Amino acid sequence: MDVVIRDETHADAPAIYALNAAAFETELEARLVDALRAHGRLTLSLVAVDGGTVIGHIALSPVSVVGPDGRAARGVGLGPVAVNPARQRSGIGGRLIEAALQRLEAAGHPFCVVLGHKEYYPRFGFVRASRFGIRFEGEVPEELFYVLELVPGGLAGVSGVARYAPEFAAV
Repeated sequence: MDVVIRDETHADAPAIYALNAAAFETELEARLVDALRAHGRLTLSLVAVDGGTVIGHIALSPVSVVGPDGRAARGVGLGPVAVNPARQRSGIGGRLIEAALQRLEAAGHPFCVVLGHKEYYPRFGFVRASRFGIRFEGEVPEELFYVLELVPGGLAGVSGVARYAPEFAAV
């Protein structure tokens, strides 16, 4: 397996759509990524490519954690992450997540949140967001919403409701 992780290009958009549509039960995630891209809200978008074929994708977009006083702390939301169904459980998703987190940290983003599986995301250092008084803007179980401090002090004084880009509500 000679998988290369790189930034998405304009030419990758159709393959990313098809990949997300195949990896999930509906085309919701595929439409979400397209909407984020169309509105300039992809903070980072990486693809995993093998032999010229896009086999994995990760999207990250802006998130604000709005505190009780109305002040907002700006971070990044991870997701969706998609891997070709025939290549799932081979470490490609993990490689995409690790590469994305390294890039976010290097760029100085303070924190990253993710809504996801309670046995998967903690292996990348994510902890329950509730430990910091951060909660998802919708109704989800506490054990499915996580945060990762990317730079020292990135979560200092951060608490409140995590609000994703408006495209998440529109798709």
